[in-house]
Amino acid sequence: MGGTPIYGVSSLLSFFLLLLITSTVALPTTSPPKPHHRHHSQPSIPPNSTAAAGQINSNSVLVALLDSHYTELAELVEKALLLHTLEQAVGNHNLTIFAPRNEALERRLDPEFKRFLLEPRNLHSLQTLIMAHILPSRVGSPDWPQPTDPSPRHRHRTLSSHHHLHLSTKPTGQKTVDSAEIVRPDDVTRPDGVIHGIERLLVPQSVQEDFNRRRNLRSISAVIPEGAPEVDPRTHRLKKPAAAAAVPVGAPPVLPIYDALAPGPSLAPAPAPGPGGPHHHFDGHSQVKDFIHTLLHYGGYNEMADILVNLTSLATEMGRLVSEGYVLTVLAPNDEAMAKLTTDQLSEPGAPEQIIYYHIIPEYQTEESMYNAVRRFGKVKYDTLRLPHKVTAQEADGSVKFGAGDVSGYLFDPDIYTDGRISVQGIDGILFPETEAAETLRKPASPVKVVTKARRGKLMEVACRVIGSYFAASSCQ
Repeated sequence: MGGTPIYGVSSLLSFFLLLLITSTVALPTTSPPKPHHRHHSQPSIPPNSTAAAGQINSNSVLVALLDSHYTELAELVEKALLLHTLEQAVGNHNLTIFAPRNEALERRLDPEFKRFLLEPRNLHSLQTLIMAHILPSRVGSPDWPQPTDPSPRHRHRTLSSHHHLHLSTKPTGQKTVDSAEIVRPDDVTRPDGVIHGIERLLVPQSVQEDFNRRRNLRSISAVIPEGAPEVDPRTHRLKKPAAAAAVPVGAPPVLPIYDALAPGPSLAPAPAPGPGGPHHHFDGHSQVKDFIHTLLHYGGYNEMADILVNLTSLATEMGRLVSEGYVLTVLAPNDEAMAKLTTDQLSEPGAPEQIIYYHIIPEYQTEESMYNAVRRFGKVKYDTLRLPHKVTAQEADGSVKFGAGDVSGYLFDPDIYTDGRISVQGIDGILFPETEAAETLRKPASPVKVVTKARRGKLMEVACRVIGSYFAASSCQ
């Protein structure tokens, strides 16, 4: 019995002693790998690893691009939602960026192609286009191939998948990338990349094919269905069509545009469907929305946009007409001309619609086509949506003058918007039919209220006038 405690104590001490030895042996075996691991991992960290962690160095080439004079490209990068992707690319590679100069993107780029790139549904095409201008390696000016090299064209992979750029040098010494000249080599240099200025935009073949596919006539042209209604020109009533004949793609609408118009100032739908039927091969509402946005961004045509959208429902009616296959030319008076309209002229029921109807021609005309017409024929009378009145155009001072006498307007801002279906031409005056123009000139000048204060829209002015006539309120002043 005396030996049991001794053995028990010795066993317990042996257990603690073994545990202590194990822990002391484990310390030297586990602690060295940590410094050893750090020692081997340091060379693999890129010098600009802060970018990979989401913290871009202020001396980064990406920051230099966003703050450079290549503002158009920087704006496209932001609209393409590529900042995070490029941050990761800067963290992993040295970059070479080919930046088109602003003039190439502002003036020399096809407006229709630029509009295609900025549409939200074409975000992937915009991203592909931007990434095709960036190489995941540093290629400075001294690294360009020379004309005397065995292979004078060097092929480099871009950040865009399945796309490469070819770098070469002409015998004159001019450096090029995919036939685009380098106008500012090594324009911006940073430790993690270099920016070269180029003369034009580089468009990958996949983006060009996508643009051509969207613009293809087969995908947008209106097709007259079988059994399209026919109109008796004497009674203006629908009659049963004869044996259906083949109608070519893109044929003009069967109904005259005046029959497709609503019977009142946008109070009722059209009496019969146009050639597109319910399918609406043309997206007229989007096109009208685009041209109204263009008016607002162009500047100086806010009142016209206000009348189309807020004071009337003409924007919706125009979109329906274009969807059914009709074409329109809008003579848009600028804000200075609109300011001459009085509240009396706008307060009559249907007056705003009648004024705008006289400024809409049911044809597709551009500045060039109208100027050539007046040069050839002297005076040209165009139909308007305000039957039976026509607007007269003639050459004056090297431009096109609409109307006659003091109630006239010159073609002031040509081709503000042209998409093949809607043409918008800016003029500097309000047009009235000849009979109304004579009455306007005979009226005394005292009742005419010229809008000289800050613009707030004709709808608000008409509302204030009605309230003031009943309540003698001056709160709108």
